[in-house]
Amino acid sequence: MDRWSRRGVLAALGAASVVTVAGCGGEAGAQDAAGGSTAKATVDVTPADGTQKADFGSPVTVAVTGGTLGAVQVVAAGGTRLKGTYNDKRTKWTSSAHPASGTDYTVSAQVDGADAAHTSRFTTKKPGATFVGYFTPEDGSTSGVGMPVSIDFTKAVSDRAAVQKAITVTAEPDVEIAGHWFSDTRLDFRPAAYWAAGTKITLSLRLKDIEGSEGVFGTQDKDVVFHIGREQISVVDLSAKSMTVRRDGKQIATYDVSGGDAEHPTWAGKMVISERFKETRMDSTTVGLGDEYDIDDVPHAQRLTSSGTFIHGNYWGSPSLFGTSNTSHGCVGLRDAQGADDPSTPGAKFYTSSIVGDVVEVRRSGEEMVNPANGLNGWNMSWADWRAGSAA
Repeated sequence: MDRWSRRGVLAALGAASVVTVAGCGGEAGAQDAAGGSTAKATVDVTPADGTQKADFGSPVTVAVTGGTLGAVQVVAAGGTRLKGTYNDKRTKWTSSAHPASGTDYTVSAQVDGADAAHTSRFTTKKPGATFVGYFTPEDGSTSGVGMPVSIDFTKAVSDRAAVQKAITVTAEPDVEIAGHWFSDTRLDFRPAAYWAAGTKITLSLRLKDIEGSEGVFGTQDKDVVFHIGREQISVVDLSAKSMTVRRDGKQIATYDVSGGDAEHPTWAGKMVISERFKETRMDSTTVGLGDEYDIDDVPHAQRLTSSGTFIHGNYWGSPSLFGTSNTSHGCVGLRDAQGADDPSTPGAKFYTSSIVGDVVEVRRSGEEMVNPANGLNGWNMSWADWRAGSAA
């Protein structure tokens, strides 16, 4: 950090810090008693020197009367500097960005011709209410080609444009990416088609001090990086009761399955694996089906929708039903063993071959298309409809 002399006279007047700096006089200077010449420049800093709860929603300004500005620096306690620009006459400097909330700042300004720079200090106020965005996928993770970037906000967002402008998603190799608001608390990003295998994706959250709704400000300033692994897309045909698994365009497996029965058909459409459990409990009361089932050790379960659709292993059904009958309450089942400890079963094999973000597409199920907001399933919208949901 540059060292600056801190001599000078500081006086806080109203909303600005007013400093008078004596310098070498020119022909326009006033005559002193000894016949010499002096010129006095008055410097105004906003926020004023000593302010403890300065507004963080406005830029910092440094203005001089009776002189021109040399170097101006506005430095946070942690060393971060606010960049800024001068007007044409170099009589005013304005920060390009607003100061951060809850932060101590030191302002150093040099007036051309003056012997010393002057300093002033202020502290910005802290926001009264805040929000954050919980994001999927996690930093450093590897996901399948269907994984969108999904952000759930802890407070409802009314200024969607301001919030979306503060969030960017970029990919290497480059591809067009658009955001879509599913609600005032959820914003997802994706390209027009599935990500290419091997893509590096960076989510940049610059939400700190962004006013998402009146009086509610963001707190995050961070980058999240994740990668796309190999491409795996599985197609479930519930008319044929079979599933074909393709990896990087090549068929690697075919499994007999059992889907939802006539009373509880499985959602149709492209669904993304969002969670994976080697074993988990499934209780029908949690999905609005009363007390029809409660199984505490469902093996190799992978979530496809928020409402409770999974593709999972099934040990309680007869082996003969797989490939012949659709008998479930809406999930897609594969033959499996109790305890999830037999790696030779279809349920175990498919689970082992899968990762979060893989796509499972269900066809000919007899059910309507899954709601794109039900899970990470925005791929069931056209690109035009997806882009229409952007606020940017």
